[in-house]
Amino acid sequence: MAEAAQRLPVLVLTGPTGTGKSDWAIALAGEAPVEIISVDSALVYRGLDIGTAKPSAAQRERIPHHLIDICDPAERYSAGRFVQDALQNIREVQGRGCVPLLAGGTMLYLRSLLTGIAPLPLAAPALRAELDARAAREGWPALHRELARVDPVAAARIAPADAQRIQRALEVYLTTGEPISQLQRATVSPLGAAPLALWGLAPAERSVLHARLEQRFAAMMAAGFLEEVRQLHRRGDLTALHPAMRAVGYRQLWAHLDGAYDLAEAVRRGVAATRQLAKRQLTWLRSMPGVEWVDPQQVPLVSWIRDTRARLAPFGL
Repeated sequence: MAEAAQRLPVLVLTGPTGTGKSDWAIALAGEAPVEIISVDSALVYRGLDIGTAKPSAAQRERIPHHLIDICDPAERYSAGRFVQDALQNIREVQGRGCVPLLAGGTMLYLRSLLTGIAPLPLAAPALRAELDARAAREGWPALHRELARVDPVAAARIAPADAQRIQRALEVYLTTGEPISQLQRATVSPLGAAPLALWGLAPAERSVLHARLEQRFAAMMAAGFLEEVRQLHRRGDLTALHPAMRAVGYRQLWAHLDGAYDLAEAVRRGVAATRQLAKRQLTWLRSMPGVEWVDPQQVPLVSWIRDTRARLAPFGL
């Protein structure tokens, strides 16, 4: 069994938010011996359901899912922990004679698994305090512009308001004199030589994706997204600084509940942030080698499932 597990493939279905990755993964798992391993930094948190488009309890009971609802929103979950958890789940899924399907759009997690995590310098508290002080004076977008000058590759992948990642990228550059993106390229995949198929699910027309994202956000609001965030807000042990509450949509509705702006503005900002996230995800994906692009507007789901099952046939699946 161990030798057979070693040769089973690892499949990856990724792409920008809102393209239907979860639905496609569930459909494939209903037709082939596949178990889904989530690659999503928000799905790990319990209580973040509507705004993450989390698969329903019924879907997860019918189709095995992993790395969903494994953390409380007050916890921090990192790329390093994801790699450890994903590798353990991959081994367990393969040990059951099934194929792991990594599905999701957190590109930092995916890249860390596919190419490895760079041995970066430890945190430098004094330097971090200095960067925090500068951000308080100038704003994080100003530090993001500085990052763009010294490491445009990293800056393209990081949102101008993503304080934690801007700080870390500048910290690494100022400590080592080398861009974090360059250090991250000099790594080895912890997956080794596992057979792999990597699909990027995305419509060719950006306008199609934008319309879908706006419709999806409206559907989430109608399904009770604001009440979900309100319940988290009432807990008392969470703040806007917790990583879980910085997820797209949650961050904007949280600010509304804090009185920063009205609900209409929160929704507008949430839709805009979702589009920006999709743009960054596409930037990441286009830099990844070996991506097979699938346009859901052009390729029927049934055709993709048929072709994927044909790929699994040589493995006796």
